Amino acid sequence: QNSMVLSAAIFITLIGLIIYLHFVKIDQESLLVIGSLGIQVTSSYASGKESTTFIEMGHVKDVVINEAIHMQKVIYYLCILLQDPEDPQGVSEVVPLFQSSKPRLDCLIEVYKSCQEILEQRKTAPQ
Repeated sequence: QNSMVLSAAIFITLIGLIIYLHFVKIDQESLLVIGSLGIQVTSSYASGKESTTFIEMGHVKDVVINEAIHMQKVIYYLCILLQDPEDPQGVSEVVPLFQSSKPRLDCLIEVYKSCQEILEQRKTAPQ
């Protein structure tokens, strides 16, 4: 009987580990910004599964670095502000990026500057 309980515990642990690796553990995150098309956010899981989200550039209002206080620490993260369709000056949604990898502020600043250059080119380009 003890071997049955041990076997069941090992089996449940293995199933839990597989579920964790397939749905939770993000191995890599990437951001692709194309000024004429939009922004693609890709998350690669430890199991090899990939999740991709695409945001059309017409919906993007701005890209910002936001800060939050968590466990007595200040955490910085990059966000995409989506334009409110009913109010052009308003923001309808905030999409946080790199939630799993949590890059340092100096890395976020480099990505932020690159995004701002592309957004600025889009604004100054003739429509």
